Amino acid sequence: MALENVDWSEIADGTVATLTMLGFSTLFAVLIGLPIGIILFLTSRGQLLENRVFYGIASVVVNILRSVPFIILMILLIPVTKLIVGTSLGVLGAIPPLVIGAAPFFARLVETSLREIDRGVIEAAQSMGASNWQIVWNVLLPEARAGLIAAITITTVTLVSYTAMSGVIGGGGLGDLAIRYGYQRFQTDVMIVTVVILLVLVQILQSFGDRLVLKFSRK
Repeated sequence: MALENVDWSEIADGTVATLTMLGFSTLFAVLIGLPIGIILFLTSRGQLLENRVFYGIASVVVNILRSVPFIILMILLIPVTKLIVGTSLGVLGAIPPLVIGAAPFFARLVETSLREIDRGVIEAAQSMGASNWQIVWNVLLPEARAGLIAAITITTVTLVSYTAMSGVIGGGGLGDLAIRYGYQRFQTDVMIVTVVILLVLVQILQSFGDRLVLKFSRK
């Protein structure tokens, strides 16, 4: 199939915009979601800071944010996005909803990774007089390292699809090109090119993440 409708400069700009959204949203989702996931784990039943009331409330909030479809979440957050970054359009306007949508998802993955740690390792650290902070920093995070890397990989791949959806409300990037040209103007070749680039990006991210997990997994 001929690619006469494809403007490769726009494709390049869209790819850069998508990578920018992906990079910043992944960074902030991890920075926000990691402590939330740790707190969820620590306050859950039988853990160091068990607090059923706090855990119940936090769990409900995380579940609500996770359950809202991303495209609806973007629309609901338009006023908040404008307040934070001054606009709801373009790359800058897409980052806040991307972070708010991904952080709770990542937090749950973090909690799940920490639950896989052998309880005996934590008890051994307690018996040696380690503080809660020392247990988190020197025991929980190192022990769950492979699981956390896998969680980051899953979150990043999920964010690739989120960045594509952000094009529906003018979020920029490859998703915006696919909507404006591939869908609204029936330029199938543009749609195919954007989809192929997104698929290649996902494969690269997943392969890189899998290699890191393999490297840091205990033999």
